[in-house]
Amino acid sequence: MKKILIAGTNSGVGKTTISLGIMQALTKRNMKVQPYKVGPDYIDPSYHTFITGKHSRNLDSYMLDDEKIKYVFNKSSQDADISVVEGVMGLYDGIGIDLDNCTSSHTSKILKAPVILVINGKAMAASSAAMVLGYKEIDKDVNIKGVIVNNVRTKTHYEIIKKAIETYCGVEVLGYFPPNNEFSLESRHLGLVPSVEIDSLKTKFDNLAEEIEKYIDIDRILEISETEEVESNFDLKDFIESNKMEGKTIALAYDKAFNFYYRENIELLEELGLNIKYFSPLKGKEVPKSDYIYIGGGFPEIFGQELEKNECMRKSIKEAHENNIPIYAECGGLMYLGEKLLDQENKEYEMVGIFKGYSKMTASLKRFGYCYGTAKVDTILSKKDESIKGHEFHHSVFETDEECAYIMRKERDKKVVDEWEGGYSKNNTLATYLHTHFYNNLNCIKNFLEKGNK
Repeated sequence: MKKILIAGTNSGVGKTTISLGIMQALTKRNMKVQPYKVGPDYIDPSYHTFITGKHSRNLDSYMLDDEKIKYVFNKSSQDADISVVEGVMGLYDGIGIDLDNCTSSHTSKILKAPVILVINGKAMAASSAAMVLGYKEIDKDVNIKGVIVNNVRTKTHYEIIKKAIETYCGVEVLGYFPPNNEFSLESRHLGLVPSVEIDSLKTKFDNLAEEIEKYIDIDRILEISETEEVESNFDLKDFIESNKMEGKTIALAYDKAFNFYYRENIELLEELGLNIKYFSPLKGKEVPKSDYIYIGGGFPEIFGQELEKNECMRKSIKEAHENNIPIYAECGGLMYLGEKLLDQENKEYEMVGIFKGYSKMTASLKRFGYCYGTAKVDTILSKKDESIKGHEFHHSVFETDEECAYIMRKERDKKVVDEWEGGYSKNNTLATYLHTHFYNNLNCIKNFLEKGNK
């Protein structure tokens, strides 16, 4: 099995650009590349998928235990020539100071994946070795097999850094990458712009791959990637067999405004026998006739005018709610199901109107990170007092007099550090800022499907 995990010393060090370039270089060699992202990110995986043609998978150890992570990895990599995992934040950054709590380093150990560490070499020489040595020594079970030096302008500078690291750390340096604004990716308030919005990506990534091949030893990366397989004792077979829903249909929102989904969530619905009908709240005439509706996250605030103009779609979704069709909406979906949406310029747009109130964009993140919700009442996903794990990441607030359905809590080092209320439940509709992975919360999908089977 060929696999590598590309990690950074910290956020902003350039690991995404390096990861994308390596994925594109391998793809241009006619290799089947299976991409992954550590953590709950939706946007980086959209670029992975664009480059490789294979759906990128999230390896999130907050929502998935070790066995489920190995299951996701093995299931999706069966027909791949190599698996490339992009880390999150810095190699050892996760929840609190526990090195094995939602970190890229922990994921590398779960998968027995060799790590390639990306460092920023600007304005450093032998000091770079001290940094790499620290990353190597803090957890000796992490298999750091190579280093890539980013942001270095000349080969002479690179050779000094390379010699220092290999002399003092005993870690191979695989190449460097000069600063180049041509490969920067447009950003917005939640991070990189999703790939579905960028038309010029193919040329950009082709050029990036050519530059990566010039400066980084891809052949050596392939040699390093040869590692042993991992096995998982997790299996969905019994759950799927006992919860089959043949003959049922689910309408799933997917367009430029709504495209944040865990791929496993969609595939689990298919494996359970549901027929998925994709629809666009931006362009579709009305929601397809279905037994369930699923509206994921995204950027409705960017497309407020188009969503408002599509009155037929908004009306059809509200009618589905009034007819008790189970509707589950996450984050951007919650914003869409309110009465109004106020964008960054405070412009107001009419939305679906299932829930009283409005969503309003703010200048900073309102919630960020892993948390769990304990149900105050029965909802379509959970019984009263059941909990759902997930994460929140949003710049908006939802102003409403509606009663909240969940008590939300964030923990750090096993202690509750924040508590608030969230999520709104009305009839057979649930809308919440919480993004969740169904593998972690199998009871949720079971409850949801039961609501449409009565």
